[in-house]
Amino acid sequence: MKKYESYQPMGLPWLSQVPQHWSISRNKNVFEESKETVGENFSRYTLLSLTLSGIIPRDVSSGKGKFPQSFDTYKKVDVGDMAFCLFDIDETPRTVGLSEHQGMLTGAYNIFHVKNINPKYINYYYLSLDMAKAMKPLYTGLRKTIGIDTFMGTKIPVPPREEQNQIVRYLEWQTSKINRLIAAKKQQIQVLREQQQKLICEVITKGVHSDVGYKDSHIAWIGDIPSHWSAIRCKYLFRERDERSKEGMETHLSMSQKYGLVPDSQLDERRMLSESYAGGKLCYQDDLVLNRLKAHLGVFALAPQFGVISPDYTVLIPNTERIIPSFGEMVLKSALCRRELRVRVRGIIEGFWRLYTDDFYTIYLPVPPIEEQKEIMQYIDAQAKKTAALENALNREIELLHELRTRLISDVATGQIDVRSIDVPDYELVEELADEAEEPEDEMEVE
Repeated sequence: MKKYESYQPMGLPWLSQVPQHWSISRNKNVFEESKETVGENFSRYTLLSLTLSGIIPRDVSSGKGKFPQSFDTYKKVDVGDMAFCLFDIDETPRTVGLSEHQGMLTGAYNIFHVKNINPKYINYYYLSLDMAKAMKPLYTGLRKTIGIDTFMGTKIPVPPREEQNQIVRYLEWQTSKINRLIAAKKQQIQVLREQQQKLICEVITKGVHSDVGYKDSHIAWIGDIPSHWSAIRCKYLFRERDERSKEGMETHLSMSQKYGLVPDSQLDERRMLSESYAGGKLCYQDDLVLNRLKAHLGVFALAPQFGVISPDYTVLIPNTERIIPSFGEMVLKSALCRRELRVRVRGIIEGFWRLYTDDFYTIYLPVPPIEEQKEIMQYIDAQAKKTAALENALNREIELLHELRTRLISDVATGQIDVRSIDVPDYELVEELADEAEEPEDEMEVE
C-alpha cells in the first residue's frame, strides 16, 4: 500500500509526522468532558464496562462480578461518547472506548462528548495509541496519571472530514474480515474444548476399556457404569476440614475459574483482596477446595500447596483409599456432574446460590478401582495435551491476526498509508466479541 506524497512534522513522542494536508488540532477542540452522574436514578441506566473488545453492557443480576450497593456516583454515558482511563496505564488492558450504548460507567473514567470530528475516526486513532501503550510519556506520578489539562492540550491529527469517513469505512471493512477469521478460529477452539469435555464425561462414567459388562448405577446423571465399579455418596469419599489461620500469614491462595486455586502472586488480574487473612481457612496439598457460591459452575480445584483461603470456601479431604484427588476433582468439574450440583444449591437467585457441605455429601459419584482411576487420569491427561497443542496453535494464529489488525489500524489512522483511492465494497460489519475471560470481574472505583 502506498504512502502519502508529502508529510509535515507532528512533534509527538508516538507520531513524528502526518500527511501535509491534514490539520493539527488539540483534544480540547474535539472533546467536551462530561461529569454528569446518574445520581439516585441509577436503576434506569445500563451498567457498562470498558473491555478489550470495547464498551459492553453488563448484567448486574447475573451475579458475575463485584459491584457497589449504589451506582449513584457513576457517570452518564451517551451513544457516541468516548471513555478514557487516564491513570494506571500498565494495569488497565484497555484505556479508551467509544460507546454504542447509553448507560453508566464508573467514575474512574473520564467521559467526553465528541464534536467537530468523526467519533469513529478519533476512536481508531486513540485505539492505535492504546494498543501500543504509546501515551506512556504523558503519564506522571505514582499512579501514572494524565492530568486533564495535559490531555486536553495534547495535539491530534485531523484529516479532512471526507477522508476521516473513508478511513473509517476502510478500517471497518478490513477489521471485519480479520474479526471474521478470529471468530472462526475461536469457534474451532470451542469445538476442541467441547470434544474434550465430551471425552471426559464418557470415560469418567464408562472407563477406557470397551470389553467390559455394564450395570445400572441407579443414579440418573451417571447412567450405566462398568459392572465392577461403584456409585458412592460423597459423604464416604470426602471429609470436611475446618482449620483456621490464627494470624493469616500463610501463603494466600485465590480461586480462579481460569487458573484454579493458585497463590495470589501467580494471578495476572487485579482482585479485591482482604487486608487480613486471620481466621481464613487452611488447606493442604491435594485438599479439594470449592467456592460455595460457584460450585454449581464447576469451580472446584485441588490445593497445590499448604495455604490460607477465604472462609467462604469449603475444604474437603479426599478419602484416598477410595478415590484419588485428581479423579474426584475431574468428576466434580465435569459437565455431567455440574447438572447434579445445580440441583443441590440453595438460594433465592443465581449469584447467591450456595452449596452446603451436607447437600454436597448427598451427591453420588462413579468410583472405579483406584488403579483404574489412575489409568483414566493418564488417558485424560494424554488427550488434554493433544487438545492443548492444537489450541495453542490456534491461539498463536489469533495473536498474529490481532497483530495484523493493530498494525493496520495504526498505519491508517495516523496517516502512514493512504487509503483515499481504495474502493470499499459493501460489507458486513463484524466486531470481535469479548471472551468470557476478558469481561471484568470487579469494577474500578476512584479512591
